[in-house]
Amino acid sequence: MEIKELKTQFLEYLEIEKGRSQKTIENYDHYLKRFLEWAKLSKPEQITAEVVRNFRIYLNRYEDANGQKLKKVTQGFYVIAIRGFLKFLAKRDIQTLQAEKIEMGKAVTREVDFLEMDEVERILAAADGTDLKSLRDRAILELLFSAGLRVSELTDINREKIDLKGRELSVRGKGDKVRVVFISDSASQAIRRYLDKRTDVDPALFVRDVAGLKKFEGKNTKKEANNLRLTPRSVQRIVKYYAVKAGIVKDVHPHTLRHSFATDLLINGADIRSVQAMLGHSSITTTQVYTHVTNKQLKEVHQAFHSRRKK
Repeated sequence: MEIKELKTQFLEYLEIEKGRSQKTIENYDHYLKRFLEWAKLSKPEQITAEVVRNFRIYLNRYEDANGQKLKKVTQGFYVIAIRGFLKFLAKRDIQTLQAEKIEMGKAVTREVDFLEMDEVERILAAADGTDLKSLRDRAILELLFSAGLRVSELTDINREKIDLKGRELSVRGKGDKVRVVFISDSASQAIRRYLDKRTDVDPALFVRDVAGLKKFEGKNTKKEANNLRLTPRSVQRIVKYYAVKAGIVKDVHPHTLRHSFATDLLINGADIRSVQAMLGHSSITTTQVYTHVTNKQLKEVHQAFHSRRKK
């Protein structure tokens, strides 16, 4: 069987048997497609340890048109995709390289960028208008920081799902896992002001600008409703715009506000297991990237209280 057909079957396996998200499947498709095109393979038995090794050397030395190299973590994603594909082939009793013969590279300690509280307040204050777009953008910023949402979770929210009185809502995260997130009083008020200004019947919590609303106002077909929902890319642009407007020199993304949410919780005494649950991490290892905060606090405690008898 041709390797491209086997790749298609593997992606279908991820979707049906493993229940992976569409985004995960797209990523696996991208990584495997690049590997197979680079290696010019047509049969699974052509995948050898030498081929994979040379591909990893290629990835490590690759530079784009701007001279940017691939991050180690990105290179690791390619290896994970290849190993997953090989394991799938082994289950099908198809002759190929054993996945176990491909070693994962040394894990890179990931540092997270987060905002100080005064920087968060400056970004929120930058969305200070009373028109629909400004009210929407303020609600987006408030909700991202208040609930620590991923951008895809934010854009998927429908307005009937949000309980402003109880200040909570359910979101569907990675792996289709549902969790309850909580909303601050200021976020709840910002969302209410924005919704009070809405005159359309679109189900999405966050929709496109006023021109788009007027174009579809009063219409309620599924196609038109979907056309109004903000995309993750649009939210990224919104966050960047207000960060620049607020004079923040850091490269701010929606995920920066999620990092800031987690960091703020830890600084104020939350335990890491609670933060794990609120972020929707399946493993505590993922949440432990935030221990730079607690480590700093421990250092301050040590300096403040250790060997005080000597003073």
